[in-house]
Amino acid sequence: RRRRCPVASLAGDNRMVYIEDWDTFYAEAEKLYLDHPAHTRYSLKYRHTDGKVLLKVTNDRVCLQYQTDQQQDLKRIEKLNNIFITRMCGRDPEADAAEGAEGSASKGDKPVSSEEPGSKKRRGKR
Repeated sequence: RRRRCPVASLAGDNRMVYIEDWDTFYAEAEKLYLDHPAHTRYSLKYRHTDGKVLLKVTNDRVCLQYQTDQQQDLKRIEKLNNIFITRMCGRDPEADAAEGAEGSASKGDKPVSSEEPGSKKRRGKR
């Protein structure tokens, strides 16, 4: 049984079709995962011979594919990868981003040490 991409089936084609626009791919991939988190798979493949990165998100009924050979797209791919990993771990990326913003404000403070500045800690055998 051969699986087809929804775009290809609309066109009456048996080929796998790639989504050209990143924003469309990103929105559809996230929506597909949110609709069917237990059945959705995400794969990333680099083809050295072509110099292309191939992304595929599928739940066995819908297949979304994107390919690029542009280096600036790697940041976008990394962001999507981090979102999928965060969601697959059972956390909400938006909540993690809000916690990160609150935590970064307090990171500028130096930790207070209980030792005096001139004292040294002894380590090892005496």
